[in-house]
Amino acid sequence: MSPSDISEAIARLAKERDAVILAHYYCVPEIHDIAHFVGDSLGLSQEAARNPAKVIMFCGVHFMAETASILCPEKTVLLANSAAGCPMADMVEPSDLEARKKELPNVPVLTYVNSSAKVKALSDICCTSANVTAVLRSLPGPRVLMTPDRNLAQYAQKLVPEKEVILWPGFCPTHHRLNLAEIQELKKERPQAEVLAHPECQPRILEEAHFIGSTSGIIKHCATSPSEEFIVLTEAGVLYPLAKQNPHKKFYQPKTPMICPNMKKNQVTDVLAALETLTPVIKVPEEIRLPALKAVERMLAIPRD
Repeated sequence: MSPSDISEAIARLAKERDAVILAHYYCVPEIHDIAHFVGDSLGLSQEAARNPAKVIMFCGVHFMAETASILCPEKTVLLANSAAGCPMADMVEPSDLEARKKELPNVPVLTYVNSSAKVKALSDICCTSANVTAVLRSLPGPRVLMTPDRNLAQYAQKLVPEKEVILWPGFCPTHHRLNLAEIQELKKERPQAEVLAHPECQPRILEEAHFIGSTSGIIKHCATSPSEEFIVLTEAGVLYPLAKQNPHKKFYQPKTPMICPNMKKNQVTDVLAALETLTPVIKVPEEIRLPALKAVERMLAIPRD
């Protein structure tokens, strides 16, 4: 089938199945073009919760489809490619979190949405990079255990100094591997460019940025900023919507590839196959879903900063 034939077949099947296609910004451009909604983790969670479609076709990674299942147990949740996982989410095991909670009684657990349903079920509240500081401020007491991203936790700690944030040793490999010297050299090459960074980057990288924000925050900033050039320090998939929305502006990235291999596993042929067969289905068991739902709903009740 030609690309246009695949796109037409997906549109037809989505209508027949009463399916909404949700895609993360980090997916390939072809996925953006067939999706009904493209967003970051918080935006996708919100759309999954409010969309009336009977089938949620998720183009992202496993924890995102799990979050949709947590919020919409009555719906069929599909994941375009079942092999699309998240290394950061794998860096916190439920048994390890249970043990840490015993060591820290009465300390609330704040968990980044980039985590498994089982870990969410052990948490008091979730957050995304778009609302982490607001969520952190909402928690009682002086101390908070935050999992699994230590870089996001350190960023939040800096903005909410009244809280002591206890770190978990997890990170996003795509953002964590950025090279400081490489970025400083790029800044010298492009002195007029604004540096935009995702808070999953290491603290020493964030110090080089003029703006720090979630993926959606970066996109919104570029649309309103008077700057004409930007150095973008987040996954390369964001360059596609940035270029579409700002055709007169220029965007640069460091030489070290900012590619999430798991996000790139989602292909339009996977979406077509999933809609044809209504598989693979992601379904969170009720004994995990119900406690996880409390943590996710508490997150959704707090607006992003």
